[in-house]
Formats: sequence, structure tokens, C-alpha cells
Amino acid sequence: MNFVDMVDSQIIASVQKEKDLETAIHSKPNIVFLITGNLTTMEQYIEKLRAANKEIFIHLEFIDGLSNSKSALEFVAKQWKPTGIITTKNHLIKHAKDLGLMTVQRIFLLDGNAVSKGIEMVNSSSPDAVEVMPGVIPKVIDKLARKLPYPIISGGLINSESEVLEALQSGALAISSGNPKMWELDL
Repeated sequence: MNFVDMVDSQIIASVQKEKDLETAIHSKPNIVFLITGNLTTMEQYIEKLRAANKEIFIHLEFIDGLSNSKSALEFVAKQWKPTGIITTKNHLIKHAKDLGLMTVQRIFLLDGNAVSKGIEMVNSSSPDAVEVMPGVIPKVIDKLARKLPYPIISGGLINSESEVLEALQSGALAISSGNPKMWELDL
């Protein structure tokens, strides 16, 4: 399955706080980005989300106690078995794909140079999707959507349905949001 075919809702629940996990389980989005947890809680979180038929992506850099190493990635793939991972690290994208995990590469759009470097980085690692932050820059989303052959996920600083629609119209496949109210949008 590819990332585009996986998306049922164009909103992705980005769970940043443990208290929002239950809301994500019962929300419309079928994809959840886990950006909270630690080595002792992650398996339980994944089991709950899997029972709710959610596709689960773990952001490696935000899981307490987990390093950004190949051995940590092997542990994630063999023990937790999420759908995939989110990371800013090129070498982990390549290794995750070798382990059968889907990958989302996160890039930060700080300035023109960061956009150019981001395009180079993404093209060298070939993730399944690219998450761009902040997501409220339609002009840059449009540029990336035209220059990259990967689905674009727009995230960060999106706080209204009109901003979601603007990002989608600019070429984003989906929007990741840590705001549980956004998870109820019917898109």
C-alpha cells in the first residue's frame, strides 16, 4: 500500500499529549502520528490505536528513551510494529524502508535555503511522504508539490478549516494537527 491510498481522512491526528490519545482513537482520522510516549507506554498506545483500526506512525525523535539509531529502529520495527515512522534523519528513512516500515520525512521551512536543502534531502532518501512545517505557507507547499514526487503533509500552525483548505488547495495531500478539534473536520 502507498501513502496516498492509505489516506481516508485528509486530517491526520498528531497526538502530542497522552491525554489526547483516547480522543484520537475515537476521531475521524484513520492515520495517527504519535509524538508522545516513552519506552514503557508506547506498546500500549499502539495496541489501543491498532484496535481502533488506525494507521500508526511514530515520531522517533519525540519518544522518550528512544535513540535515533539503527538498532532503536530495528527494535521499533520488530517489537512495536507500527505502520511507519516520522523522522528528520535521512539515514533512518532508508533503514526503516529496509525494515518494511513506511516513512514520513519531516522538513522545516525556515527560509529559501531550507526549502532547497529539504528538496535535496527528500530526493536522496525517497520517503513515502513528506511532512512540511509550518503548514501555513501555501506558496511553498505548491512549490514542493510540483518539485517532489512524494505526497505532501502540511503540519504546524494550522488552526482553522480555512487554513486546512488553503493547504490542501496548494497541493498538500493531508494536514497533520495536534489540535483535537481539527480531528473532527469532515475532509
